[in-house]
This record gives sequence, C-alpha cells and structure tokens, in this order.
Amino acid sequence: MSKTALLMDFDQALERFDPVLGLEVHVELSTNTKMFCSCSTTFGGEPNTQVCPVCLGLPGALPVVNEKGVEAAIRIGLALNCEIAEWCRFSRKNYFYPDMPKNFQTSQYDEPIAFNGYLDVAVPTDEGVMPFRVLIERAHMEEDTGKALHQGGATGRIHGADYSLLDYNRAGIPLIEIVTKPIVGAGRYAPEVAKAYVAALRELVKSLDVSDVRMDQGSLRCDVNLSLRPTPQDRFGTRTETKNVNSLRSVERAVRYEVQRQAVILTDGGKIIQETRHWHEDTGLTTAGRVKEEAEDYRYFPEPDLVPIAPSREWVEQLRASLPENPALRRARLQAEWGITDHDMASVVNAEALDLVEATIAAGADQAAARKWWLGELSRIANERGLGLEELAITPAHLARIEALIADGALNDKLARSVIEGVLAGEGEVDAVIAGRGLALVSDDGPLLAAIDAALQAQPDVAEKIAAGKLAAAGAVVGAVMKATRGQADAAKVRRLLFERLGVSE
Repeated sequence: MSKTALLMDFDQALERFDPVLGLEVHVELSTNTKMFCSCSTTFGGEPNTQVCPVCLGLPGALPVVNEKGVEAAIRIGLALNCEIAEWCRFSRKNYFYPDMPKNFQTSQYDEPIAFNGYLDVAVPTDEGVMPFRVLIERAHMEEDTGKALHQGGATGRIHGADYSLLDYNRAGIPLIEIVTKPIVGAGRYAPEVAKAYVAALRELVKSLDVSDVRMDQGSLRCDVNLSLRPTPQDRFGTRTETKNVNSLRSVERAVRYEVQRQAVILTDGGKIIQETRHWHEDTGLTTAGRVKEEAEDYRYFPEPDLVPIAPSREWVEQLRASLPENPALRRARLQAEWGITDHDMASVVNAEALDLVEATIAAGADQAAARKWWLGELSRIANERGLGLEELAITPAHLARIEALIADGALNDKLARSVIEGVLAGEGEVDAVIAGRGLALVSDDGPLLAAIDAALQAQPDVAEKIAAGKLAAAGAVVGAVMKATRGQADAAKVRRLLFERLGVSE
C-alpha cells in the first residue's frame, strides 16, 4: 500500500472488492444553433457574444425546440439499439449555480427520448480481446451550461481564486446525455471496459455526423461513477462521481485511481461519501468536490414553455434507414478487404485516419501506400502543427495522384515528400507543385549515364570492386548520381544502368 497517496495496490484491491461502474457521457451536438434559441454554437467566440434573452433566461423570453437536435438524439438512440419514446417532454432541473443564468437547466427527467439500449465493445485483456456488452439506461436531451473561468489562483479552480468570470456562449448548446445501467462483471478489467466503452461510443457518434466528439474542446465529456462491494452477490456500495474526464486515457486512469482510493478507505473501516470529485490530469488524482445531490434535490417539474415531443413512427424508421454502417462492422469489412492485421487496423483507427485511408484507396491508391502516407509523413506534420489529419490542406485525391506518379516512375518517395510540402503550403495541385518546384524525376538515360560516368571517373576503384563481385560498392555511385541530380533520379534505374555500363549482372 502506498503511504503517500493512500492507495491500495490495484490487484490487491480487486482481490477484496468487486467494482461497479456507471458512465455518463455528455455529447455536444454540432447544430448551427442552440437547443432552444437561434444563437450560434461556433466554438471559440468572444465571451458572451453568442447569447440572447432566451439562453440568458430573461423574463418573457420563450424557448423553441431545435428540430435538428431532436433528430440527432433519435439517431444516437437508434445507433445504441434503444427504444425511441412515442411521447416525451422536457423538464426544468432547478439548481443555483452561476454558470446557468436562468437558475434551471432544461433537460429530460423521467421521460427520456431514448431508453433501454446497449453497446457492444471490444476490451483488450491479457487473454486477448474480450467482447463486453454495456447496457444503456437512457439517452436524453438537454442544454449545456456556461463556462466559469476562475482567476487569480494557482490551479484554475474556484478554491483559491480571487474572482470568477462567466462566459455564457456555451449555455444552451444542445447536449445528449447517455447514461449506462450499472456495469457489473468487469472485475479487474473495469478500467479497460470504461475506456473501451467511451472510445466505441465516441466512434459511433462521430460516424453519425452529429458531433465532432472532440474531448479536448469538451464536445464529449465523461462522468465516471464508481463503487465497490465485497462480492458480486452484495448490494451496491456508495458511489462517487468523477466529473468531466476529457480523454480516453484519463477515463481508464480515473477508474483505476478510485478503485485504489476507495479500497483503502473501506479496508480501514471508513465510509465512502457520495460526492462529485474533480479529476486532475497532471497528477492523476481525484479530489473531493461537493456532496452529490439526489434527483429530488433538483425539484424537477415539466417545462411549461415547451410542448411535448412525439416523433412519428414513420420519421423514426426513416432515420433508422439512414444510419451509417456500424463502425465495428465497417472496420472488420475494411480489414478483410485490405488484408491487414489487427495491429495494422488498430494503428489506422488510433491515428483517426480510417476515413482518409479509405478515401485515398477509393481515389486509386494502393492500401499500403495510403496507410504509409497518412500514418507516417502526414501524421508527423499534423502532430508538429497541433492539428488533426483531416485539418491538413491535402486530400485523398492529392495522395492518389502522387502515388500514380510514383508508379509511373515520375516521382520517388523523397520527391513526393516535397510535393506534399508544396501542396500543404498552398502552392497548387500536385502537378502544379511539381512544375513549380522542378521536382520531376530525370527519366532520360542520357543525363543519367553521364552522371554515372562522372561518378566512376571520380571513384575509379569502385568499378574494379564491382567487377570483382562486390556489388555493394555500387552504392557509392548511386549516391553520387542522386546528389548530382538533386535526388531527382530513380535509384533502382541508376543501379541497373551502372551494371549495364560495366557489363555486370546482379
């Protein structure tokens, strides 16, 4: 047991206790306007410039439901194998925090739009990949809160701050909250199950094109509920809720930490307090927030200013028919088509390059080449610039054209990297960059033979070595020719011409 952090060894904790998980994931929808008004949802606007009387809760302002938000909620519910309510309504969730200017949040309480679903996930274990089904309690519609910026403290949190600033731009942005049923049976793989579930959910929602699911910008946030009980036959223990965990790695770490922390308290005869806890990314710790409210503390009551939502069965079935291919099934199909290993496919998925690789192949490139460029050179550039791959100013069509030119002998990999650099710099299409930078390979035999002769004249002993069977000596001539042509020669062709010149067979 760690004396400094008061944590029990994880394996020891799992010998004594059975973990029970509950995950609440908030998905911020990518609608153009907010859930109940016409204010913009664009990320990064100047503080308090995307507000109006409705989202500020001013007297006399009446909300109107965003149809696209309802549609996105239904699509998410269907993708999660949920039942879709024939009739549901909004409620007022009353609480007094300054990040919600009207002192209540418009949400759904006992009548969610989607309920009783599941999501199957693949969990990596010591025994290989394990399938695990996570049951979904509900997916309901609500609005996001504003953002508090605590000033003057060392941690950026309210404790120790001199004052706080409030930005209400985010207040009213459409949210879907997806709540699991208690996740039992995960045992020592509870952290991996939590991470795999959030990863699979993120991938699923992204495939629906209803959210950019950027955890770094808060478009997808996870609250981790965890409790321990002596055995799987015992009743659930008291839970804690670690709020706003914003990366897949942190979801796993937060579960692991709470297991270790709670195990120490329970083993020493203490009691777990039902509370919210803050996750600290820098230290990997959780700290106490506030005592957790129960539903009755929020004094829910039906929202009187909004009519109930009653989606027609025809509309629901139309949306069901429009759902994209399930991401897991799509990955399996593409992996079989491309003939790559599980590890190769995991690399593509982890780089968030699946769509780009597929599009590059569809544009005419070989799958190996498509993966090479997106996972290699372009991933490196994206990381250096702090961008996602899809944000780079280069398209699958560009890469397919570059690969076609390599296949035709007009480019090599080194020149191709220069072409990519030019395209990213905005110098035009692939052929325009090649012309502008003078990047085409030297394909005529004449200039290449002249460069070979010059290299042999400068290094007369090389010809003797090659004639004596030391073919590796050819590298010196090939290197000299590549230097003379500024890398614009096909090394394989130079080698072939050299051996022909010397009357040597490989």
